[in-house]
Amino acid sequence: MAVIGFQITLRRPLAGGAPFGDAGPYEELKGRLHFAVDPTHAANRGVTDLALAPRNPAGRVEFSADLSLLVPVDRARVSGRALVDVVNRGNTVAVPNFNHATRPAFGPGSDPNPPIDVGDGFLMRRGYVVASCGWQFDLPDVPGLIRLYGVEAREHGQPLRGRVYVQLQAPEDVPDFLLSDRAHQAYPAADLDERDATLTVRDMPDAEPEVIPRARWKFARVVNGRVTPDPHHVWLEDGFAKGRLYHLAYTGTGAQVVGLGLVALRDCAAWLKGAEAPARARWVYAYGRSQTGRVLRTLIHYGLNEAEVGGDAFDGVIANVAGAMRGEFNQRFGQNSKDRPWTMCHLEPFQVEPRGRLKVMYTNTSAEYHRGDASLIHTDPDGGRDVEHGQSVRVYHFAGTEHGLGIWPPADTQPAPADPHGWVERSQHVRGVVNYGRLLRACLINLDRWVTEGIAPPPNRHPRIDDGTAVAPDAPAKTFDAIPGARYPRRHARPRRQDFGADAEMRRITLAPPRVGAPYGTRVSAVDGDGNEVAGIVLPELTVPVATHTGWNLRHAEIGGVEQLLVFAGATLPFAKTRGERERSGDPRPSIAERYASRDDYLARVRSAALSLVKERYLLEEDVETSLAFAARMWDAWAR
Repeated sequence: MAVIGFQITLRRPLAGGAPFGDAGPYEELKGRLHFAVDPTHAANRGVTDLALAPRNPAGRVEFSADLSLLVPVDRARVSGRALVDVVNRGNTVAVPNFNHATRPAFGPGSDPNPPIDVGDGFLMRRGYVVASCGWQFDLPDVPGLIRLYGVEAREHGQPLRGRVYVQLQAPEDVPDFLLSDRAHQAYPAADLDERDATLTVRDMPDAEPEVIPRARWKFARVVNGRVTPDPHHVWLEDGFAKGRLYHLAYTGTGAQVVGLGLVALRDCAAWLKGAEAPARARWVYAYGRSQTGRVLRTLIHYGLNEAEVGGDAFDGVIANVAGAMRGEFNQRFGQNSKDRPWTMCHLEPFQVEPRGRLKVMYTNTSAEYHRGDASLIHTDPDGGRDVEHGQSVRVYHFAGTEHGLGIWPPADTQPAPADPHGWVERSQHVRGVVNYGRLLRACLINLDRWVTEGIAPPPNRHPRIDDGTAVAPDAPAKTFDAIPGARYPRRHARPRRQDFGADAEMRRITLAPPRVGAPYGTRVSAVDGDGNEVAGIVLPELTVPVATHTGWNLRHAEIGGVEQLLVFAGATLPFAKTRGERERSGDPRPSIAERYASRDDYLARVRSAALSLVKERYLLEEDVETSLAFAARMWDAWAR
């Protein structure tokens, strides 16, 4: 067994010991999970540089990970199901996303063990064991983040060297940058005077880069007003301008075995099925969102779901808002936090098919489509024809939603996600407000029935070329140009084919900056006359609307880059209240008063739309009332 022990350092009741239906009270067990894996085992041969990791006297590679287990106090009440929460940059995502709960915001000096918000207890009421397992070695030094404690790969006892390609962008002017995304641990430059290091700048992701002369920048930072050499930072004469996109290619040193993060997740799942775990599960599912949805796509791509003890570790996976990307999660000098499709070689193949009996759901919002990659999950690379997945995969598009679960109360500002800088982002429109957590809950129930009972989930729902609902990104512009004040992106930056000089499995890169080729064939959902999307799973907020809900929004002038999409952001464009208001503004969309006789009429239609989704199994019956509550607050915000 690859797991050799669980060292518990904290034990506390959940929700003050309150019961969760038949599952009773829960408790949290928190500590360190210890691993020792065989680098020669067939199950581990796909892990990059594992053969170069230090070994113990038994020939195994040892490492550990933080682990938080939420379990029924009475272990007999465990339902036999466990959900591995693939934490996003060290932050829990499963309980916040499935339970309609909040997650704590960690920063320097924060409480590492804040109270856990359990929301409405959705997972606990169903007797799930929830395991939040660390997988990422390079997290910022912030208390409370759930991390991996990995090992460095060495060759002949010496640190490795290799190419590193970093994207840098800030919502304010800065004199220097750490050589990483969101203040993560950076690979130090091997040579502060490296002549082959290249710094470029551009104003759009797919624009031709401008090379900044080497004499104008240094591996350095400003300390007490002085420019000080530093292998972990880059300094630019006259500073880095807000909103502009900078890319730095350099030779780094000190490569961790990045793929051990995938191994930790796999072996945690296998351990949960064994007698050594505090609460044993028969079926184990994984949930990852955004970064960690891409982690799960990477794990599946490399065939790392088979445990050393044999058999599948995970029985089912929900990879949420990952788009068509994977990531540098099994690459030498990989950067775990990097998340832009134009900075990575890990794109094709876009259709990631599971092996064995694993069942997979790929779920995405409108934001991943407008980002330029999500449609490539279900089209050919040129966007010319639909491509179908196998029988063990479902692909769902959540229409009219932004990357996160929506922002309420409505606002155009939001803290930059999972970023300890404390930066604030601002968009040109109010952000997306549609909360799609209800759809994730139905996905989990459908996934469980698929695995445990053989009941197939409802069919794929996403934009399609053959029915005209998957369109070019500029196609919706005509609709939005007619809406007063709507600022549809004049240019969608499409991901492009890039040659990083990588080996066939993309385990290391040798060419950075990359050679750039032709763009991929990005598609987005078609929209109706209101500008609301017509493809995918359409929530009542769009079928019975009081606003237009999008998966795109532009950066505000305050943070620079005004022609760029604010990555991850959607927009909300409320309807006029009355016909007179609509006509005065020239808005072609019927007003709220023209659509609905009253608040009661509106909510009755919302209920009907929600019940239709229940019948199709895209929504749970218990979430009809949730849909009504969300709709009511929108009415109160924009119709009164």
